Amino acid sequence: MTDITVSPLDATKSRDRAAFVDLGRRFAAQLPHSVPQLRAEQLELINPGKNPFFGHAEAQLFIAYRDGKPVGRISAHIDRLALEVPAEQGMGPGTGMFGYFDAEDEAVASALLVAAEDWLRTQGMNRVLGPISMSIWEEPGLLVRGQDHAPMIMMGHHPERYAGYIAGAGYAPAKHLYTYDLPVGREFPPLVQRIVKSGERNSRIRVRPIDLDHYESEIEIVLEILNDAWSQNWGFVPLTEAEVAYTGKKLRPLIHPEINRIAELDGEPVAFMMTLPNVNDLFARTRGKLFPFGWLATLRWLRKPMHAGMRVPLMGVRKRLHNSRLASQLAFMMISQIRHSASSVFHSDRGEVGWILEDNQGMVAIADAIDSSINREYVIYEKDL
Repeated sequence: MTDITVSPLDATKSRDRAAFVDLGRRFAAQLPHSVPQLRAEQLELINPGKNPFFGHAEAQLFIAYRDGKPVGRISAHIDRLALEVPAEQGMGPGTGMFGYFDAEDEAVASALLVAAEDWLRTQGMNRVLGPISMSIWEEPGLLVRGQDHAPMIMMGHHPERYAGYIAGAGYAPAKHLYTYDLPVGREFPPLVQRIVKSGERNSRIRVRPIDLDHYESEIEIVLEILNDAWSQNWGFVPLTEAEVAYTGKKLRPLIHPEINRIAELDGEPVAFMMTLPNVNDLFARTRGKLFPFGWLATLRWLRKPMHAGMRVPLMGVRKRLHNSRLASQLAFMMISQIRHSASSVFHSDRGEVGWILEDNQGMVAIADAIDSSINREYVIYEKDL
């Protein structure tokens, strides 16, 4: 059998970042229903000089070679903020991660995972989670169900065989994540409609669009609620101020007031729902390229993404309202308004909600109540080192 060698890369060097990203793009191009992403964006995410994630994280990138040919890649990384999370929330002391996992076959996969695990051990880690590429807020989990259709914005897409490779290396599922498909044009069940109308009659509640004239402060409100609402969720790692600013700038071209809502109770922002038009619809047509002509299509699409699918990647209600009837009422009200705008303004016919943790009973109940159905399943695996 031909020997496999695994070589470390230097993420501070543009040549090494390019080799790592271009290899991943080669794997993605071979996968049915995969959508090409913007190369510049992919390069920036692994650049310690540009992505503020590296303000509290260290990473080592690897490429596997067989007969001089690159046949796989992986990252090993440590998020210092994740180390401070209570162990019962999934992260905690001693927990490192792997991500950006691609392998030509099981032998390559094994060699890559061993390299990532060895590096994590040298850093004092005794447990590994993955794949998480690279922040928990980016692309967590391995796709194990839903390869028969294209992913929406900021969702990973992986071949079925990878699950066997990871399990074969001694990993077990730590958590399942689901996305839910929602037909946008269909009315909600009568019970949900009654809950929404009841909330609309409540003078204490106001559900409003995000105000783009005060975009930065609005994003700060959204992410402050997020950090509070998700603080006890499995896998939660707080976003830093630098990450909030970075994320807000990145998302700005995709934020449309009609499909993004903040809910107020007695004038205080207590909940939000973020919806992003599925830019993968565009990238599928432009092949993930801005030049020579893709930039014109991109500008037109960003201005008004007609007929785009819609993804709800984030929503949250302040922790003090959890497990209350008000929390679900606010969620239903925001979903109802966004669904109507997506259909009437952008002529969308499909939405996707998630990811949602398998044991997030509140969100699973909401997804079930609006007649959505699971369309993609991701798994985050774990292993003791």
